[in-house]
Amino acid sequence: MPLLEVTDSTRARQFRDLAERIYREHPNWIPPLDHELEAVFDPEKNVNFKHGEAIRWILTDDAGEVIGRVAAFVNQQTAHADATLPTGGMGFFECIDDQTAANTLFEASQTWLAARGMAAMDGPINFGERDRYWGLLVAGFTEPNYGMFYHPPYYQQLFEGYGFQVYFKQYTCYREVAMPLHQAFSAAAVRYAEQYPTFQFRHASKRDPDKLARDFHHVYNLAWANHSGIAAMPLEKAHELVRQMKPVLDERLLWFAYHNEEPVAFFVSLPELNQIFKQVGRNFNLWNKLRFLWQKRRYEQRTDKKLFGVIFGVVPEWQGKGVESAMMVHARAEFMRAGYTEIEMNWIGDFNPRMLALTRSIGARIYKTHVTYRYLFDRQRPFERSPIIR
Repeated sequence: MPLLEVTDSTRARQFRDLAERIYREHPNWIPPLDHELEAVFDPEKNVNFKHGEAIRWILTDDAGEVIGRVAAFVNQQTAHADATLPTGGMGFFECIDDQTAANTLFEASQTWLAARGMAAMDGPINFGERDRYWGLLVAGFTEPNYGMFYHPPYYQQLFEGYGFQVYFKQYTCYREVAMPLHQAFSAAAVRYAEQYPTFQFRHASKRDPDKLARDFHHVYNLAWANHSGIAAMPLEKAHELVRQMKPVLDERLLWFAYHNEEPVAFFVSLPELNQIFKQVGRNFNLWNKLRFLWQKRRYEQRTDKKLFGVIFGVVPEWQGKGVESAMMVHARAEFMRAGYTEIEMNWIGDFNPRMLALTRSIGARIYKTHVTYRYLFDRQRPFERSPIIR
């Protein structure tokens, strides 16, 4: 089973095309866009190359047919979160149902990372932010949300058969938008309206992308950047995120809480773009861009749209004081006016009990489970799961 490094456009195409064969019997699979996948491995487009490096391989059988693929990467800015356990990453794994083939891909990743001073590898993860291409789907094999991989059930055995252990689980939670919120949420909204005139709850404006970027940056860094494995976000990156998302943003899904005009909480959602992309295909050429615009316009006119929650956060000073409850009351009302009927909330880690409690409080249920695995190179070292956020 020859293992070939992806070093040219032909092998890059083989890397991308393998998924079409793996998932031909999986009607719920929606492929990621080719150009977005390639951008992960382009030093000119992926800023993580400033502090790291990546490699990818394809695995072929004796006849030269591609039967597996994988990538390995290390980001020196995040690899040393635990000084005693420098950790790299592997991801973009696809493979036939063959443990020997899978082990070949895993071993290549381990060897490459060990040569760069790593003592463990997490996977399957992304050479980038956690909001995309992160975790192995192990339950809830429904259509994937935009930016999330779908996987066949047998991948779980391939990972665990090699020796990967569960580092943490990521849940996608689901609720119908029209489902009533608990009365405590309405009470919080009334309380803030009556007792806290310095508070406002409103959605963003696409006409002011600079303010959107600044507000997002402010809350993100206070609410999330102190968590293990999550680096602070530079303001220029927030501006870039807004610029990238602007063509598909629905401002009615971008909610903020303000105290004296300072943003103190957000609930950022997007239209579930895979409901559009599944009508378009993975090659985002000129014709398919036109098709996307047409399908997007048709989707916007529907009254049964799906949205997905990207990120939620409250600055520490206002956590546990009902701000998030009041914000959700205002957001839900606007979601319904905008024609959204379903919501899936991505990426809720099992290490974040407060967020899990919040999703339960709004009546959401766990709908999908992804797993981020960790493999320790020293097999005698005791394994520890991701620390719980207190």
